[in-house]
Amino acid sequence: MTANCILERVNETRSTNDDLLERWRAGQLIDPVARIAHKQTAGKGRAGRTWLATPEDSICFSLAYPFKRTPAELTGLSLLVGLAVISGIAQACGMSEDTLHQAGLRLKWPNDLLLNDAKLGGILIEGGQAKPGDPTWMIVGVGLNLQNAQSTEASLEVGQKAGAIDQMLGASKKLPDAEYLWLKLIASFENYFENFDQQGFEFYQDQWSKWDAYQGQAVCISGTSKEPVYGIAKGVDKSGALLMQQENNMIVIHAGDVSLRVQS
Repeated sequence: MTANCILERVNETRSTNDDLLERWRAGQLIDPVARIAHKQTAGKGRAGRTWLATPEDSICFSLAYPFKRTPAELTGLSLLVGLAVISGIAQACGMSEDTLHQAGLRLKWPNDLLLNDAKLGGILIEGGQAKPGDPTWMIVGVGLNLQNAQSTEASLEVGQKAGAIDQMLGASKKLPDAEYLWLKLIASFENYFENFDQQGFEFYQDQWSKWDAYQGQAVCISGTSKEPVYGIAKGVDKSGALLMQQENNMIVIHAGDVSLRVQS
């Protein structure tokens, strides 16, 4: 972890993302800032959803990071964050990424972590560039279930299950301390972000495909238009956009919520 990342720990706040966004808008951010809260009273999920998590059973934090790239050059960032989270979990738990893959850990485009189709965690990215030439400050929020997954299911969509990190650990492994896990995740983020700033998402395209939860499956894309879009998920392109096969056509989806198509 680089020495210039400021670490902040608070017992309670409305939202760590909102805390850092306010500072960015006020021009108060200079170095990267990682902020973790034991309890978030108004935690945010994607598309304006509420993220509810039991403090003792989860970890919720945000990292404000200045990218040299413009906002338009940061496509695929949420996918990259998923890879960084996997790397951080592996290091904190003393497990290989292959072992986590075998346990059922996957990434759902564009910003969820799944464990055997149950939601393990979510990613929310906000921020931007104040004016041309300035760094692009992105506020990356992450929520992960550590244990007692069923305690978070009330906040999920109807019918969706929750997963937790402790479900991936063998009998000989203990759940890592939340502070230790946080520090490993921040170190992983900084490593991935520095390289992403230089290489872009294309460098990670194949790596992300390994973790793709819905590769080759019939999926439904909602949230992009009035009517859902159906097709077969075919991975992502070099910008991180979702590729979907519809009969003889390949369409590209840049935004939206992915859900498995219900088979009739």
